[in-house]
Amino acid sequence: MTVIQEFEKHPLAKYLRLERFPHIWCEGCGDGIILNCFVKALDDLGVNMDKFVVVSGIGCIGRVAGYIKCDSFHTTHGRPIALATGIKLANPKLTIAVISGDGDLFAIGGNHFIHAARRNVDMTVICSNNFNYGMTGGQFGPTTPLDSYTTTTPYGNIEHPFNLVHLAAAAGAVYVARWTTLHVKRLTESIKKALQKKGFKFIEVISPCPEIYGRRNKLGKAVDIMKRYRQISEIRHGYDPAKAEMTREKIIVGEFINIEKPTYGELLQKQFLKIQKKVMGG
Repeated sequence: MTVIQEFEKHPLAKYLRLERFPHIWCEGCGDGIILNCFVKALDDLGVNMDKFVVVSGIGCIGRVAGYIKCDSFHTTHGRPIALATGIKLANPKLTIAVISGDGDLFAIGGNHFIHAARRNVDMTVICSNNFNYGMTGGQFGPTTPLDSYTTTTPYGNIEHPFNLVHLAAAAGAVYVARWTTLHVKRLTESIKKALQKKGFKFIEVISPCPEIYGRRNKLGKAVDIMKRYRQISEIRHGYDPAKAEMTREKIIVGEFINIEKPTYGELLQKQFLKIQKKVMGG
């Protein structure tokens, strides 16, 4: 029996491009868990895959766009939100999801993230946060914790990291949540909520990188990291995201923001009708 025939037995196989499996992720990487939660959410919602688009950027989880069986784009570094915005404006009937990494979304792509959230562009952004640039050798990035060791911080990181949920909320996201890859069911439910809600939605997923970041910081194997998530995670729904900074002793997880406001697309359409009325002499 071939590998593809084995994969075809999986209940979620219909959402995947099986010819691209096995995947390229390292043993113990959390990206496979994120993919599983994502396609499980699609299945639970009965999403029309003909009207669904996945966009990813450069990084380990960037390969996810090639694994999901729908219209998808693996963009240049830092540009998935920019491309996703263009897709949504060109065809507002499409549902858009951006799945990318912490470096891609918040370093080179940080400006795109801030302004898409500010404009409230209708898309769901899922960030796999493994605290480093795992694909390119383990360099430090905008979420690397203080004193952490990477290939470019051999004596410990001295740059303060972003609190991603605070950044997303401050920029204007209408839904903001954080989970770890341990919280499989809660993450799946969050993705379902985000996909059904209009506006800019953000979900941060704390994900293990045992082969690169974990090894350099002596965190043990993937199972040790997952046990650590269980020990130090504290679920606090509605908590002020400005206070939800992560430390070595605690990770605050939960749904922090869930509000309503007009989307950029809705306001654009309203503006267009106003201009059209004026031009027509109305």
